[in-house]
Amino acid sequence: MTSNRVGQGGHGSPCPLSNSRRTPVCFLFFFRYTMLVALVCCASSVQAGIVLNTTRVIYQGNEKEVSLGVHNSGGGEILLQSWLESPTVATNKTDNNDTPAYLPFIVTPALTRMAGGGKQLLRIIHSGADMPTDRESVLWLNVQEIPQTAAENTLQIAIRQRIKVFFRPDGLQGDPQQAPEQLNWQSIDNAGVQVENPGPYHVSMLRISIRQHDSELARLDSQMLAPHQQLRIPLLHTPGSAPLLVSFVSINDYGGQVPYQVTLADKEPGHAHKALPR
Repeated sequence: MTSNRVGQGGHGSPCPLSNSRRTPVCFLFFFRYTMLVALVCCASSVQAGIVLNTTRVIYQGNEKEVSLGVHNSGGGEILLQSWLESPTVATNKTDNNDTPAYLPFIVTPALTRMAGGGKQLLRIIHSGADMPTDRESVLWLNVQEIPQTAAENTLQIAIRQRIKVFFRPDGLQGDPQQAPEQLNWQSIDNAGVQVENPGPYHVSMLRISIRQHDSELARLDSQMLAPHQQLRIPLLHTPGSAPLLVSFVSINDYGGQVPYQVTLADKEPGHAHKALPR
């Protein structure tokens, strides 16, 4: 008669190891399985969250207020907390934007209760003072979901979203949609590429790539250039005499992504133009 024994563990043993090794290793299998089940259960309780109806807010200086919508996509009731910060406070970095630490804005409602599946309109109101008048300023809007008290042994996570608010004082010259084309790009001493933003508007860029033939000499995942800011991008190695091709994607007022490119040769400055779709 054929035996159903597995290894040396006895009849029908689920762990194919000797007696000396079976206990600790099987315990490890059991522990990992238990943790996996616990994580899946926890994840199911935090799947839902708040959804904003925009990725950025443009506040024209001649407007009394701007608004955006928030949707509670979950089934449970939450508290919604909202506030504004300057870039210096929000990112703990030096601000090239001249945005004051004290912001003459309010967000209303700053704290409100939202039912599951409910919607809420947030209003941003400017008091009319203490902001630069010769350039665009950027602020951070924080929107945080605070879960209600949950049952015992359940995981609670406060989820915060943060988007940019661009405040444009009335009377700024130029078209913000053309700001990426106004950037000044230039190869500097064969060691890097310098880009300058001479205009009054911010330029938000993604996937900045500097190439020569098939070799990529530099890459930045994201970068925002403030008005009148300069940025030098170092190269991985000294390029040859061939022109450099700079490509990037700019984010417009509607959150859309527009590709641009510029060719740099002989240290002459260049301006980007919209790239043709491939």
